[in-house]
Amino acid sequence: MKDVQYDLTQGSVPRCMLRFSVPYLIACFLQTFYGLADLLITGRFYGADALTAVSVGSQVMHMLTVVLVGLAMGATVCVSKSLGSGKMKDTAGYIGSAASVFALLSVVLTAALLLCMGPILRVLSVPEESLVYTRQYLTICFCGVPFITAYNVLSSLFRGLGDTRRPLYFVAIAGVLNVLLDLVLIGRFRMGAAGAAAATVLSQGVSVLLAGIAVRRMQLPVRLTRQDLRPKREYAGDILRIGLPIALQEGLIQISFLVITVIANRRGVDIAAAVGVVEKIISFLFLVPSALLSTVSAFAARNAGAGLHARSRSALRWSVGVCIGFGLVCVGISALFSPQILSLFASDNEDVVRFGSEYLRAYSIDCVLAGVHFCFSGFFSAYSRSGFSFLHNILSVTLVRIPLAYWTSLRFPDTLFPMGLAAPMGSLLSIAICLALFYAFKPYWQTETI
Repeated sequence: MKDVQYDLTQGSVPRCMLRFSVPYLIACFLQTFYGLADLLITGRFYGADALTAVSVGSQVMHMLTVVLVGLAMGATVCVSKSLGSGKMKDTAGYIGSAASVFALLSVVLTAALLLCMGPILRVLSVPEESLVYTRQYLTICFCGVPFITAYNVLSSLFRGLGDTRRPLYFVAIAGVLNVLLDLVLIGRFRMGAAGAAAATVLSQGVSVLLAGIAVRRMQLPVRLTRQDLRPKREYAGDILRIGLPIALQEGLIQISFLVITVIANRRGVDIAAAVGVVEKIISFLFLVPSALLSTVSAFAARNAGAGLHARSRSALRWSVGVCIGFGLVCVGISALFSPQILSLFASDNEDVVRFGSEYLRAYSIDCVLAGVHFCFSGFFSAYSRSGFSFLHNILSVTLVRIPLAYWTSLRFPDTLFPMGLAAPMGSLLSIAICLALFYAFKPYWQTETI
């Protein structure tokens, strides 16, 4: 397979970003399609009880995945910066330390999640009709956490090296396999939520296997030794210092989603299913802002390492513009076609379609606003200021998103539209904080040295 590491420090900024981001974006779409396929196929063969189990369970797994991706972004930034500054020894150290640290983390995380299964189900307030199915789904998925961790860490290292095509190839193959396994396990063998989970875990295992084979065969820009694979405090510390605030930020966002899910679960199985389906649709739409966040972080880090700060700021401007344009398209489609979209998942349940359509029309507004602060978060992370991202997100979640969702659920019990506005309102606060921090530290983005 031909090497495709790109030099992000030369050429047209939008062209470089496009070439880097499109394969990553397609890979993210395909990876998220796992969850959508699980929901779609489960909804065709089972009722709201199994659909709720898959929607709630997949939301928990999505939360875990984005936290791991956020933590792994520390490796992306460190590898990209060291390459930009020409420090190849440091690049090898960051790659080796990332592999060791995340391998240990995956083992600890798997054990902790399985031990905490009971409390997790209680906190989620899963409807009684869906409790057994949700436990089955999460048990299987938790056993697959090492696959999730390995794939996302390997992908983050590829991105740090400037290669976004290989992860696309891996996830494309796994995506096709996931759909086929869904049809066999859910449709043919009637395994329900457990079948959806097994299909997802097996597909992720294939992705990891393919990625591992590629790493052994590809020509890396640095030479790794056994010594590099031993975690070193300075390298692991840099990765965690950048990645941990991003992981906490992503965790807070997902916790706010789960809190809203808990609020919905307490209002009955139909509303729980409607909110779960819409959350999955929104997570799919948010792949564009998320891909641009990762693109900005890798692109800006590489150019910051090379002292090309103007290119870093240009990447931020271009990404914000793309996110706003994409978000407006999402709002328009949701306003016109929400019932048709929800019918794909619950064609035989009018209440799920009605409530879900209301929720989606309001929530889709966040596709415009969230993209803006996502791009700023990527930029801040590239300059080792990921704590700024954590700051604006914790304020948004605790001051606006969760309180507003809870209040609207009490004040408007017959509609989900007001509750859907909680996320966009929280994003407005995040944007205001991001702009204030960007201009307050403007000299830093022009002079910071690596």
